[in-house]
Amino acid sequence: MSGPNTSYDPVQVTPLDADHVEAMVAEALEAFAAAGTVAELKQARIAHTGERSPLALANREIGALPPQARKDAGMRIGQARGRVNQALAARDAEISAAELAQRLRDERVDVTLPTELAPVGAPHPVTALMDQMSDVFVAMGWEVAEGPELEAEWLNFDALNLPPDHPARSMQDTVFVDPPERNLVLRTHTSPVQVRSLLDRPLPVYVVCPGRVARADEYDATHLPVFHQIEGLAVDEGLTFGHLRGTLEHFARRMFGDETVIRWRPSYFPFTEPSAEVDLQCFVCRGTSVGDPEHPCRTCRSEGWIEWGGCGVVNPRVLEAAGVDSSRYSGFAFGMGVDRTLMFRNNAEDMRDMIQGDVRFSRSLVGGAR
Repeated sequence: MSGPNTSYDPVQVTPLDADHVEAMVAEALEAFAAAGTVAELKQARIAHTGERSPLALANREIGALPPQARKDAGMRIGQARGRVNQALAARDAEISAAELAQRLRDERVDVTLPTELAPVGAPHPVTALMDQMSDVFVAMGWEVAEGPELEAEWLNFDALNLPPDHPARSMQDTVFVDPPERNLVLRTHTSPVQVRSLLDRPLPVYVVCPGRVARADEYDATHLPVFHQIEGLAVDEGLTFGHLRGTLEHFARRMFGDETVIRWRPSYFPFTEPSAEVDLQCFVCRGTSVGDPEHPCRTCRSEGWIEWGGCGVVNPRVLEAAGVDSSRYSGFAFGMGVDRTLMFRNNAEDMRDMIQGDVRFSRSLVGGAR
């Protein structure tokens, strides 16, 4: 850069000429106005306010002017740069506001619309059915009782009048837990909960006991080594087999409809006497497939009846094992398979589907409802 020139004529220095400065300002304002995005405005800002911009280069020339000319030139350049910066700020605010408004329009979310934030599951049909079965008895004033799945051998067998040589206590049916001297088993039925209820509750006792049980069964379409039962126990003064029949008829009709027909067959269970098997008239063929080979029924295998569960009047030995005076109190008990009931109600063909954990299976059965 050259030193001061005492014979300097400002009019002859083009970058500092008023018209030229005005032209640089006009060019900058035009570039700002033409910018449509923040990115384009950034390029215009660098071109017209950066270190290599025309106004910045013109400002450097002021130092070479004689003292008497610097004031006017500096004022002219300063005012020009101020106008450019004000225009830049105004345009930046305008473009930023426009881009924000556009982004808000593009990303607008209607919060009134239903949305699925996470995959929706479904109650397992077995769990839902156990709750529904329990509700039938809760509506009659009964209580729901629960107990441990790892049970004492005495509660699982001895207290229920199952002697040590009973076949059900062999390894073929019962899963014993090591070491053997602890006398613990995976409960084979929920009947131990009935004994616990007699030991823990004051009489009279009306309890329903849903839960998971385990047996050394085959794993196939109609059997599972771990399945679910619901059992009931009523102990009071004056209870008879007639009370049991009325209770189970009401229960069956709540489960399978008001047109359900049930029958009773004599049977034997160590913990009840007398005992009976409860059968349901096939709700698919209504017994019409019996003796009709041309129209077989897959549900009942053309037998007309489907076995549902067992029941009976509580054996006095079971009452006495729990410390109940059998000369004063009597009772009845029953037990049904929850998984099998679910198959009957929903025409499910394979019990193994119930333990696969596929939510589509649960949704297809609508929580266990028909």
